Amino acid sequence: MSGNELGEFLRAQRARRAPEDAGVASHRPRRVSGLRREEVAVLAGVSADYYARLEQGRERNPSGPVLDAIGRALRLNADGLWHAYRLAGLVPRVPEHRRDDVSPELLRLMDTFPNAVAYVTNRRLDLLATNALADALLSPVGKPANMVRTLFRDPAARELFVEWDDIAASAVDALRLASGYDREEVGELVDELLVTSEEFAVLWRNHGVKGLAGTRKTFHHPAVGRIVLDYQTFDVRDASGQYLLVGIAEPNSASADALALLGSLHAVADQPL
Repeated sequence: MSGNELGEFLRAQRARRAPEDAGVASHRPRRVSGLRREEVAVLAGVSADYYARLEQGRERNPSGPVLDAIGRALRLNADGLWHAYRLAGLVPRVPEHRRDDVSPELLRLMDTFPNAVAYVTNRRLDLLATNALADALLSPVGKPANMVRTLFRDPAARELFVEWDDIAASAVDALRLASGYDREEVGELVDELLVTSEEFAVLWRNHGVKGLAGTRKTFHHPAVGRIVLDYQTFDVRDASGQYLLVGIAEPNSASADALALLGSLHAVADQPL
């Protein structure tokens, strides 16, 4: 990873900020997309020289109020602002007892969701546990150890996830957020994918930051066809860094019928001969 991560992050966010959305009048052609440095400085109420030094890495210790002002100027979301704080060394390093084993109680809970896809990941998006319906849904890509690696390295993932572009971008955004917690382990995965996937490299250079959240995903499963699921993400409070993701189909829909059929087919396939 770069030695000027804060500067690169701010520069990437500045490039995303449309001048017209910021109320900035443009009287001459722009050589770059987004806002100019001096425009961000004016919006944030800091000097243009100071902001330039931040982006260039010559200033690496802005105060919290300064980052708050820059965050407002760049319209950073909560995850993006936290990431900027972390890059500036303003987030305390609190020792945490991370665990990748899933508690028996949570495993039992997941098994009580016969009509829902449920799985547990860590921040790095390693797949730690799945229920039977999740196994059935993900069967075209086997049982992946890491969802980001699977998205970019397994061609079957592009067939399974209909909106692959959106899913891949969200995964990379979540991985960058995770780097603030597990820098070394996330860094190893990032370094691997930067070498093996140009698509990943392009998304990583965008510096998007956003945690896992509720979303809708569309799948095309070779056994049953199209399935649309609405997902919610929950923190596992007694296991720092673990998330429970649950996907459900709309009741009495074609997706619900397809999911039920997929579960039945998977259960039959798992029966001993």
